[in-house]
Amino acid sequence: MNPVELARPDIRALQPYSSARMEARGGAIALNANESPWPPFDNDAGWNRYPDPQPAALLERLAGLYGVDATQVLIGRGSDEGIDLLVRAFCAAGRDAILISPPTFGMYAVCARVQGADVVEAPLRGNGALDVDAVLARVTPAVKLVFVCAPNNPSGAGVPRAAILRLAEALAGRALLVVDEAYVEFVEPGSDCGSVAGCVGAIPNLAVLRTLSKAWALAGVRIGMLLADARVIALLRKLMPPYPLPAPCAEAALRAVSRAGERAMRERVAVTLRERARLRAALANLACVREVLPSQANFLTVRFHDADAALAGLLESGIVVRDVRRYPNLGDALRLTLGTHTENDRVLQALRACAEQPA
Repeated sequence: MNPVELARPDIRALQPYSSARMEARGGAIALNANESPWPPFDNDAGWNRYPDPQPAALLERLAGLYGVDATQVLIGRGSDEGIDLLVRAFCAAGRDAILISPPTFGMYAVCARVQGADVVEAPLRGNGALDVDAVLARVTPAVKLVFVCAPNNPSGAGVPRAAILRLAEALAGRALLVVDEAYVEFVEPGSDCGSVAGCVGAIPNLAVLRTLSKAWALAGVRIGMLLADARVIALLRKLMPPYPLPAPCAEAALRAVSRAGERAMRERVAVTLRERARLRAALANLACVREVLPSQANFLTVRFHDADAALAGLLESGIVVRDVRRYPNLGDALRLTLGTHTENDRVLQALRACAEQPA
């Protein structure tokens, strides 16, 4: 089945804007885009010219990293842009819906509500696991997109590949399954919760979100990718602004995902995994901690006997963490990003002091 048939008919029929850079390249003298012929003051990096909408070298490198074809990659400004484009292309206001499994990343619901689309919920199980049967039971003809965050944010739980592939198969012809793999580089080696990116293309209704903001340490550059059937990518390019990627950001991304950059990323991920195990064990022994949730991400979500006191104690020590108590089933929890060894020791020191405070 062509997954684009699930998209809005008006978007499928849309005549996209054609930018000067898309219409013509090359030539010695560029007079087709109303750019300045002079570089900006004190800068000769070529920033007076509009950037390539989808830089070929970066596309090819990312496609190689994820085991897909370059026609199956869309580069945008963080994963958020991929989520927004999918919702706008597949969900008509007042008619269509997305499905999510809370507690999960909040931008799926925000993008849907901004679009005027309904949000159907199939909550995670009490142990944080994805309930595939509950998801399938909640899918109606209105549901066009099913989002699965794997590993999940804010809980940190991984999602087995078998569950995702089963879900994708069951949704074929009914909805696009969007797997958000923002944290997948931090999955424990040998786990059954690894990436499904390599299945894109073979499964037409499977889309995968990836980002350079976490393991690749480029949160400030805002580069995210959507991997999907080439027909879905071509559809979404109709909706993108003509020049979505600032040239300095594309250049920084290409350096970061080089062979040397990849080796550095993997070394840092290994350090983060060791810190995750160390901090999890140490937190579990603190009197103020009720439970440390299992995590396959670069954070730990921790239940406290008194989350207010823990939050205040951390803030008093100059440590900012994420209060996730607004999420269902996490009413006593804080999310702690894994920092350096020294930073993690500071967290333990602050929480030990908190635990020693008189009641």
